[in-house]
Amino acid sequence: MADHTLKMPDGRTVGYCDYGEPGGVPVLWCHGGPGSRKEPAGAAAGVADASLDLRLIGIDRPGYGLSTPQPGRTIGGWCSDALAVADALGLGRFLTAGISTGGGYALALAANAPERVAGVVASCANTDMHHAPAAEGMPGVWNHDVWNAPDREAAISLTQDRFGEDGSKMLGLFTDLSKADMAVLADPAMLANAEANRRENFAFGVQGFVDDRIADGPHGPGWRSFDVGAIECPVILVHGGEDTLIPVFMAHHTASLIPHADLRIYDELGHISIIPQTLMALNDLARHF
Repeated sequence: MADHTLKMPDGRTVGYCDYGEPGGVPVLWCHGGPGSRKEPAGAAAGVADASLDLRLIGIDRPGYGLSTPQPGRTIGGWCSDALAVADALGLGRFLTAGISTGGGYALALAANAPERVAGVVASCANTDMHHAPAAEGMPGVWNHDVWNAPDREAAISLTQDRFGEDGSKMLGLFTDLSKADMAVLADPAMLANAEANRRENFAFGVQGFVDDRIADGPHGPGWRSFDVGAIECPVILVHGGEDTLIPVFMAHHTASLIPHADLRIYDELGHISIIPQTLMALNDLARHF
């Protein structure tokens, strides 16, 4: 589970971490926002406990962990980073999993590299924010304040005030989570893992988070930076019915954009408590890998 870095042609650094045995079915894990390559660590423990044959590979998006910030990046444009990691690891075909913000990146990878991606799981993921009800349904403190800022610098300043430069204020913003999510956060091991990962999530302050929001917002390229309609591989959309951060109707909208997708709604789960179902969906895809 050692950390690794790659140098991209434009001089940027991309960080990643490889979990699991080399013989497992490879899964490129697209973390949430904020998040980092360390996000799959807890899921990797679940893989081991359940004896699932999955090899999880976490990749830092620009502005997180070990990856150099890249102002102006797009969802579709990020795919070159993921493919560089896959090439460095000698992977031919692989699965992708996207958690929350990462869902769009996992889907973009499937759209842009159909010969490489064998299946996608998008878990409690946001949808195309050019769909007006979707943008309107996102929490303001996490999204609209960035989208409506006059420029990137103002968005960074505002978000830094809300989250703290090191993310230390962020947990205080979780005030209306589902019972299932609150139960997860009450686990001391979960809190310890979240605290350990916070330094990676905010290695470059709030730049990664702000650039995520600019990339997926209704005023930017968003999902228009890739062709969601071009996805042909199996797609499983997993969502908690009690998700208060990304409302469940967003999964239904994404399903309307990908008619062959398998939509799985878990009524009593929320945004954080969905991880076991995410792993089960990946295992279902891995059986046909």
